[in-house]
Amino acid sequence: METAQLMRSARFRAEREDSWRKLEALVEEAERRGLHRMEFDAAKELAALYRQVTTSLAIAREISLDRALLDYLEALTARAYLSVYAPQERLGGIVGRFFTQSAPQAMRRNWAYVVAGIMAMFLGAVVGYLLYLEDPSWFYVFIPGELAQGRGPDASTASLRAVIYDEHSREGGLGAFATYLFSHNTRIAIFVFGLGAFACAPAAMLTFYNGIIIGAFMALHVERGLGYDLGGWLSVHGVTELAAICIACGGGLKLGTAVLFPGDLTRADALREAGRDAVKLALVAALMLLAAAALEGFARQLIQDPVIRYVVGWGIGALWLAWFALTGRTKT
Repeated sequence: METAQLMRSARFRAEREDSWRKLEALVEEAERRGLHRMEFDAAKELAALYRQVTTSLAIAREISLDRALLDYLEALTARAYLSVYAPQERLGGIVGRFFTQSAPQAMRRNWAYVVAGIMAMFLGAVVGYLLYLEDPSWFYVFIPGELAQGRGPDASTASLRAVIYDEHSREGGLGAFATYLFSHNTRIAIFVFGLGAFACAPAAMLTFYNGIIIGAFMALHVERGLGYDLGGWLSVHGVTELAAICIACGGGLKLGTAVLFPGDLTRADALREAGRDAVKLALVAALMLLAAAALEGFARQLIQDPVIRYVVGWGIGALWLAWFALTGRTKT
């Protein structure tokens, strides 16, 4: 019985082995170079031989050939399937498509969530600003004393101005605040996105709180006649950095909305569907935070003129907006 099975396997293999070897060589070429770089005739033959080997595998299973032959055919079939049907796009193509299509299209599809994040930030800034004007002691509630380093309501106007423009003071005061603000905003961006799935509230509240910090800090300087100067200082990196928070918040709100209002889908399916765009928003926010880190680390120190600070900060903001609004539109 076993001898007869081996003889059937040997005869079955002898009749088809040439095509299997040829397919194996083509699969190796496709794995090494990629199907898109193969000659058309070779790629066409690969697809045809793949169909033949699947038939051989089905027959081999039906007539119960030896295990070694079945293992070989199963492995060859799996490799050929991946060569023919697996996505052929390389990492460079995926990254390029993200920048030219996926990211800006996701931003446009979810603009309402991003606007909601902007509104949460803006309202928080208004609240922080007004609370400070009502009672300056609120400043220390929102901004810890070790962070303020004496640049609070008790500081003189001259010392506040010196921190903004005096190169020797940059490592203290606003320099420390900028470092704290970036690390703080990075954590906030992660939290507002990750916690957004919990009924939206944490994402909106954290973004609101972040706005309160900015509002209180701005109110301090406006009260001393330094609002324009601080605005320029913040614009260099803050336009990009704070926009990233709002976009991350938008991604979190997208997830939270899917949980609250799944529609005809289960909540798990709705969350999975919403996650496709939400993750793209999170990646955009991460990219913007990296850009903000570079701006905070170099441009803020090198640029001292407030007008140029505004131009650089808001000019870069306009470039982000142009990317979101104009890139990846299909021609009609």
